[in-house]
Amino acid sequence: MLPTRIESVSGKQVRLACLGDGPPLLLLHGYPDNLQIWCELAPQLAGQFHVIAFDWPGMGQSEAWPGGATPVHMADRLLVLVDAWKLAKVSLLGMDMGGQPALAFAARHPERIERLVVMNSLLFGDEPTSWEIRVLRRFGWNRLILRYGPRLVFRRAMRTFLPRGIRLPDDLRADLWNAFRRHAVRRFISKMCAGYQGTLPSLPALYRQIGCPTMALWGEADAHFPPVHALRLGQSVPGAQVSLIPGAHHWMAWYMADIVAERVTTFLQPDR
Repeated sequence: MLPTRIESVSGKQVRLACLGDGPPLLLLHGYPDNLQIWCELAPQLAGQFHVIAFDWPGMGQSEAWPGGATPVHMADRLLVLVDAWKLAKVSLLGMDMGGQPALAFAARHPERIERLVVMNSLLFGDEPTSWEIRVLRRFGWNRLILRYGPRLVFRRAMRTFLPRGIRLPDDLRADLWNAFRRHAVRRFISKMCAGYQGTLPSLPALYRQIGCPTMALWGEADAHFPPVHALRLGQSVPGAQVSLIPGAHHWMAWYMADIVAERVTTFLQPDR
């Protein structure tokens, strides 16, 4: 598990973990996870980078901030954090619902980003997803299920984000669940899901504005967001690379951290 601390940013508490020295690299998680999903990957990246993993405001153990919850709003919050930590330029690694804000940040703040890696995210609303994601999006059941069935959502993630036979250790599972079970966290995630769904059609226009080196790093066996999202991102962002990891599932950043670390490091430091 990553050692963490609580900082105050704009009067709100933010939980974060900082490791290593070198160019700053921010890790952006999705849901139902929090910063601890990076507990295997972050130490492997810390030999080359100053790694900062944090709980998004409203998720994990970070307090919610006022305002909307679209990827653009999340990118604006990311800028506030980058400014608070006095980082002139950063590289970003975004996974799941951390991928879209990373892309929006790169498009809207090109002077503040070095390189960008996006993993296993819903990037195009008209591309295939798992049946669960499709049903939740089509009928707007996110709010009801998140409110009344958090344990069902969490167990389904454990079952579909990892290969059969691989389980999270008890301490990591407990940290993720103890955050996700909180009503305030699920209320924010419900708001975020609605905001993401509403802005999905407009996001591809932002992708085309990205000028920094970008890589779509994807699990070939992701059960929810198949590699077509990576391939299309590669066509949308000028000069973007696509890297598929054979047999990798959604939470490859945890159980395949060594392979992910090697590909991320190679991309972020091409001249090393």
